[in-house]
Amino acid sequence: MISRSLRSLFRVGFLISLATLPNAGAVADENAPVTPPTSTLPLDELRTFADVFGRIKDDYVEEAQDQSLIENAIRGMLGGLDPHSAYLNAEEYRDLQMGTSGEFGGLGIEVGLDDGLVKVIAPIDDTPAQRAGIQSGDLIVRIDDKAVKGLSLNEAVKLMRGEPGTKIRLTLMRGDNQPPFELTLERAVIQVQSVKSRTLEPGFGYIRLANFQAPTTDDMLKAIEALKSDNGGTLRGLVLDLRNNPGGVLNGAVGVSDAFLTDGLIVYTQGRSAESRIEFKAEPDDVLAGAPIIVLVNGGSASASEIVAGALQDHKRALIMGTQTFGKGSVQTIMPLSATTGLKLTTARYYTPSGRSIQAQGITPDIRLEHGEFKPLTQQDLGTVKEADLARHLEQTTRAETPAADNAKTSEKTADKLLIAEDFQLSEALTVLKGLTILNRASKP
Repeated sequence: MISRSLRSLFRVGFLISLATLPNAGAVADENAPVTPPTSTLPLDELRTFADVFGRIKDDYVEEAQDQSLIENAIRGMLGGLDPHSAYLNAEEYRDLQMGTSGEFGGLGIEVGLDDGLVKVIAPIDDTPAQRAGIQSGDLIVRIDDKAVKGLSLNEAVKLMRGEPGTKIRLTLMRGDNQPPFELTLERAVIQVQSVKSRTLEPGFGYIRLANFQAPTTDDMLKAIEALKSDNGGTLRGLVLDLRNNPGGVLNGAVGVSDAFLTDGLIVYTQGRSAESRIEFKAEPDDVLAGAPIIVLVNGGSASASEIVAGALQDHKRALIMGTQTFGKGSVQTIMPLSATTGLKLTTARYYTPSGRSIQAQGITPDIRLEHGEFKPLTQQDLGTVKEADLARHLEQTTRAETPAADNAKTSEKTADKLLIAEDFQLSEALTVLKGLTILNRASKP
């Protein structure tokens, strides 16, 4: 038998539908809304829903609670739309607010759903996930002893959360035709440092943005001022590193882009309604005064990162280097349903200043640069023959002949500390940046 509350809901929905039909007679009902919706309700589908609800209440093997059934129905309805729309209960709503503030508990991974499996969008800097070697694009197939297939994203995320200091075992897959592998991680309180900076070479600065939080723009501007101060008051060029940056707060992306642009669109949104068209424009200032910029991106650069890369690319303000970005170009609006619950609903798409949609496409780099590794060659690698390798060579007799060997060891240690050995993509970006600086100087009278 259908519960009384659902019968009332169905009755009100039926009256609303009548009120919106052409030439429908006036219907007086004290429970009906004052302003009816602009479209009719699907009565046949509502009848089916009510029938299924009633059969579960009457015949399911265990007693089912109305609240649980309705919440699951809402989750299923939203989950069928896209991977980013979701119902947020009290715990999830609180976690979302904590995540945008820059501190939360867990492993430090930005994840999404891909064909029923949890896909790593990006590991967050200085977290258990990054230290364990988890990479963008990895698929999580098991969490401890529980298979991920069939779980909702929220359910999977809840399994990965836990008390700091407790351990969790993840089974992952990486690449085609590769066997699954296991990693054991220790949960921690994740405190995200959004902005990191350093001088690469005199006059050339480096800014790393791990994600976009409310204070990211201000923190970046302070970091740039510190770099300027350390380099005689100005920078000749900047590398902006957005690799494995999964996004975050929209205003952070707009603010970062605006710091380097002097006019024009940064990004705009477009949805079904006229109100969904929102434009964000740059103010007339450039914190680098036109100095060249290289933006590093990869498959873990998503959402707000793609907004920054797309804006700087369209305005020809920066050269984008790396690999194709993630392609998350949809807008989620958080709609409070009560003091403790909310709705995360996809309401629009992001577009770059030139009108390119980011969704499911991403940003294509101006210079494609794969992740690589540099190891300096030894004399043995080069196949070089030395005196000591020759037959009947003279033996060493005095200590005075040893500095050459010591110098070789010192040179090898120095090579290991080179930027190219530390980060191949960053080293290549610096090389291109220095070239742009020379061209920029040559083009000025």
